[in-house]
Amino acid sequence: MKHYLLCPLLFLLGGTATAQQEIFLYEGEHLPTPVADVLTESADPSITVWLPPAEKANGKAVIVCPGGGYGVLVIEREGHAIAREFNKAGIAAFVLKYRLPCRKKDNSSWPLQDAQAAIRMVRQRAEEWRIAPHKIGIMGFSAGGHLAATAGTHYNTPVIENPEKTSLRPDFMILVYPVISFSETIGHTGSRDNLLGEAAPQEEIDLYCNERHVNATTPPAFLTHGSDDTVVPTANSLVFYENLRKNGVTTEMHLYAKGEHGYLSHPPFDEWFGRCLYWLANLEFRQ
Repeated sequence: MKHYLLCPLLFLLGGTATAQQEIFLYEGEHLPTPVADVLTESADPSITVWLPPAEKANGKAVIVCPGGGYGVLVIEREGHAIAREFNKAGIAAFVLKYRLPCRKKDNSSWPLQDAQAAIRMVRQRAEEWRIAPHKIGIMGFSAGGHLAATAGTHYNTPVIENPEKTSLRPDFMILVYPVISFSETIGHTGSRDNLLGEAAPQEEIDLYCNERHVNATTPPAFLTHGSDDTVVPTANSLVFYENLRKNGVTTEMHLYAKGEHGYLSHPPFDEWFGRCLYWLANLEFRQ
């Protein structure tokens, strides 16, 4: 039985998303993504490009990874709606439609491949999209947060072809009620089983326990989580935050007494997203 982790943000930041430009990550013939709030299939990985008005653009960019337990993609509420809000702040956004492993054989690396391919593409086309190539970050919600954290802790281990040696390191991470660990104590077993299968060897589980792979070069991170989250324990954010601090990585975390999973009614969107924008505005980027 699949374990789907749906994590809707029940604020509607505008109506149904209208795709500005969908660009597929790999060569070949593709079917365009259907308009939907939640995607249950994602065979053709892509990024949808959301650019701010030229007069507002500040050179920063975020690749947004929707959540869904590696079983579905909450593509509107945790993707396009967020991209529109970043555009209002002058930040380019790229909504990642990544492949869902569905527990088929030997495809646990699909989501990370797609995240790395997205980082490579955005960085290679930075000038075209008025982006500073050293100000490209990644954001993820729930299981999408696990993917974003994996991209930020495993960038030195490419799982894609990268003949140009383009840097695959995100310049920052924004992790919203994220799955960080696949451990028995705090991990989200539904996401783990969907990504790795129910009989994954311990070595593979450890590989995707991202709290174990933090070092001094891990990108800066902003974390936010609800203390009352009964789906993905707050301990996921806490352990990641502590390991970032121990390694001297710039990090900020905001925990809310009420938030549950998906920030259903608390905290208000402007509260947590405003803090995220403030952190990003004051973040010092390395060249």
